[in-house]
Amino acid sequence: MITRMSQLFFRTLREDPADAEVPSHRWLVRAGYIRRVAPGIYSWLPLGLRVLQNVERIVREEMDAIGAQEVRFPGLLPREPYEASNRWTEYGPNLFRLVDRKGGDYLLGPTHEEMFTLLVKDLYSSYKDLPLALYQIQIKYRDEARPRAGILRGREFVMKDSYSFDVDDAGLEASYAKHRQAYIRIFDRLGLEYVIVQAMSGAMGGSASEEFLAVAENGEDTFVRSPGGYAANVEAVRVAAPAEQDATAIGPVTEIDTPGTGTIAELVDAVNAKFPPAEGEWTAADTLKNVVFTLQHPDGAAELLIIGLPGDREVDLKRLEAAVAPAEAIAATEADFAANPALVKGYIGPVQVTEAGAVQYLGASSPTKLRYLTDPRVVAGSRWITGANRADTHQLNVVAGRDFTADGIIDVAEIREGDPAPDGSGPLSLARGIEMGHIFQLGRKYADSLGLKVLDENGKLVTVTMGSYGVGVSRAVAAVAESTCDERGLSWPRALAPFDIQVLATGKGEEIAAAAERLATELDAAGLQVLLDDRKASPGVKFTDAEVMGMPTSVVVGRGLADGLVEVRDRASGERIEIPIDEAVAHLIGLVRP
Repeated sequence: MITRMSQLFFRTLREDPADAEVPSHRWLVRAGYIRRVAPGIYSWLPLGLRVLQNVERIVREEMDAIGAQEVRFPGLLPREPYEASNRWTEYGPNLFRLVDRKGGDYLLGPTHEEMFTLLVKDLYSSYKDLPLALYQIQIKYRDEARPRAGILRGREFVMKDSYSFDVDDAGLEASYAKHRQAYIRIFDRLGLEYVIVQAMSGAMGGSASEEFLAVAENGEDTFVRSPGGYAANVEAVRVAAPAEQDATAIGPVTEIDTPGTGTIAELVDAVNAKFPPAEGEWTAADTLKNVVFTLQHPDGAAELLIIGLPGDREVDLKRLEAAVAPAEAIAATEADFAANPALVKGYIGPVQVTEAGAVQYLGASSPTKLRYLTDPRVVAGSRWITGANRADTHQLNVVAGRDFTADGIIDVAEIREGDPAPDGSGPLSLARGIEMGHIFQLGRKYADSLGLKVLDENGKLVTVTMGSYGVGVSRAVAAVAESTCDERGLSWPRALAPFDIQVLATGKGEEIAAAAERLATELDAAGLQVLLDDRKASPGVKFTDAEVMGMPTSVVVGRGLADGLVEVRDRASGERIEIPIDEAVAHLIGLVRP
């Protein structure tokens, strides 16, 4: 059926929406694909819905191809399953919670592991029923603190989540591999430039975890890659610790006066001037800075955490967020320091010098009782310049393992361009990406908490092992728009475009309108999706709107008709050619179905 723009529910806008931060958001609104309802919540208009459905179709075809079966759960869910898995608490403020008229607690589903687990538990009880893969394409809800970038990060979004169920770990490996290949085919068909990177599991739990990232300048995720093939989300990078050092020749901890050293650079300058090393000079990498955070746990508890890391590095807040999840890390405030006078801001160190010598000052078993974690580079025998826990005073010759120990390791320092890859495959380069898919080997976390067991071939009850696999369906619309749009508007690949062909009638003569109508009818009869611009508008308006809307091919029926010609325009390349109108249908079919 021909879609006529004179009857289509849409409006293009000449101005950018005020809240648009990225190109995809700007153009999807201006082209009449989506409309904002509230922060992070959007309505899908006819054009946008057609693109969304095309993404869903591709995802559905590839999931069906690996034998996964589609189900559909409600978005409104009871509290009890999520309490059993502890995610009622772990999700914290990101979870939309509500109460019914009888006082029962409910939530809007952020993801559905619990429901899939209970469904299989309800219906299956034998190893003969497995392996099994189920999926759904469903609206999800997460109360993002700062929803931004349109449908790239909303509070309501469409996601495909699927789950595999196997008797043993070997089965899980096979299911994971099948899903991984399906994802490769999905993103290949979407036409995205993407990378597969190692990732953190986060609140999902599980072991093996990989992300599919669409490469994009405006992506929220930073990832790294090396010439030798290493690739990881920056949160998942694990720094290789250097070898332990021999500290037998290093003298005892020495306190030094360091007035006016409010920065690491000032401290380095001061110690080089007053206490130069035997060889070379001190650098920021020789200093140990200690940064204080407050951890807010989902159950409401709070604690101070001190992180020690080389002074030439900053704490990467996204890496920290992933490392302490489900807790939230907040930089310590003046009130925190006031409540903990043992922490002298700007001069915190792990050691206190006493008459008896250097003693541990930070750590769960120290006088302060404050948890102390250090960067992997702080290895036994390493020597540091650090705070003395007194104003205008630092310490030299503070040796890890000799003078202090940490409560553990935390790998949250910034990753920099040129850092060595953890696997030795070369220097790292940094890039930005949009998370499009995430696959996990969940293992038995949810099966254990919800009691999903089956009888194995020996008649023994065993806990089922699971995989979880997500694709951002609505996000894919934005990601493709982000990667293909230009200064004139959207430019859809054929696989996702709302229509195969847009026919524009540009001229006042009835013969032009009739010819455009005839051409659209013939294309429709050939099975193509056709959008006919039959509006009473100027050619300039029609041309501008066509570029903003971004159909891959448009056909202009206008003044060339007097010579029996129409103009075929390619949106992506900008190429324009004139062809006889009698040859147009065959030519266009060849473009759509090469």
